[in-house]
Amino acid sequence: MQFGLFGSAAARRGGPEFDSAEGYRDFIDYNIEAEALGFHSTFVVEHHFTGYGQVSATINLLTWLGARTRRLRLGTAVMVLPWHNPVLLAEQAATLDLLSGGRLDFGIGKGYRYNEFAGFCIPMGEADARFDEALEVIVKAWTVDEPFSHCGKYWQFADIVVEPPAAQKPHPPIWMGAGSERSIRRVAAQGYNLLLGQYASPDDVANSIAIYKSEIEAQGHQFDPMSVAVTRASFVCDTAAEREAAMERRLANRLRQLKLATTPDGTVHGGPDRATGDPRAVNEASAMYGSPDHIGGRLEQLRTAGAGYVLINGGGSGGGVRGRTSLRRFAREVMLHFVDAVPRRAAE
Repeated sequence: MQFGLFGSAAARRGGPEFDSAEGYRDFIDYNIEAEALGFHSTFVVEHHFTGYGQVSATINLLTWLGARTRRLRLGTAVMVLPWHNPVLLAEQAATLDLLSGGRLDFGIGKGYRYNEFAGFCIPMGEADARFDEALEVIVKAWTVDEPFSHCGKYWQFADIVVEPPAAQKPHPPIWMGAGSERSIRRVAAQGYNLLLGQYASPDDVANSIAIYKSEIEAQGHQFDPMSVAVTRASFVCDTAAEREAAMERRLANRLRQLKLATTPDGTVHGGPDRATGDPRAVNEASAMYGSPDHIGGRLEQLRTAGAGYVLINGGGSGGGVRGRTSLRRFAREVMLHFVDAVPRRAAE
């Protein structure tokens, strides 16, 4: 198995009493240490208009991180294509890939938070069509050396050659967030990698991996367990009180997310993993919080389900010293026992 990070950084808005950059600097230092501890990658979110400082300019932040690291792969989880000019995004992503020596993992999605679509004045009903058109332009921009034009419903470009070229050929690996069977099969049919969300239960993870694997094999290709990344919240602690406090922090964060994703008619969008059940039950089923042995048992469940690549979100730690301690303990007391373990169902 291999392990990466998943998450965000926080830049608080405020006056002279706040250092808005502190959260970003802590995020950079956290990732530098993760590279030294043996983590393979980091995947960073894109969100807007939250009121609590989630990362918005993902490519910019990863470019800075790329300059401070040497091996860590730099992932987006995800760039929401309906909001972006696809040519400008292709240029920015290719620049990051080039400067980092080919370390970009380009994770993309359609978006799910109502407040973001409302803020950009883009109807949520256009998300699928905008996503498909943007992806078509981005792939063409990365793979066509001759000038091309595009006349679509949402974007028009005339006689352009997109620069610079990306370092990875034919283009950086594309990762897609998906949760439903239909969307998972579509990701596999297109030959892209799959990102599974952090709130899906282990049983749902197993089902999603099985669907993806069957579709990959139906296309005549061999399934690679490392082409599916499963996100899990993780916090290493020793007492029940620490665990409960961390679970409450995560639950509060989940409730904020759901509020931002709720439409005016009261419809709640659970996100790509469609985890729309009782938030507390979803929390208990998905989070890996507790002792190293407890977390090891949760990882064993994922390995049995066929997971080979796990992205750790340490947000439940609350950040700072607590988060750094949990990261070190996960690497030294948990991860060490799984790096050579083969995903079971994938091996079968």
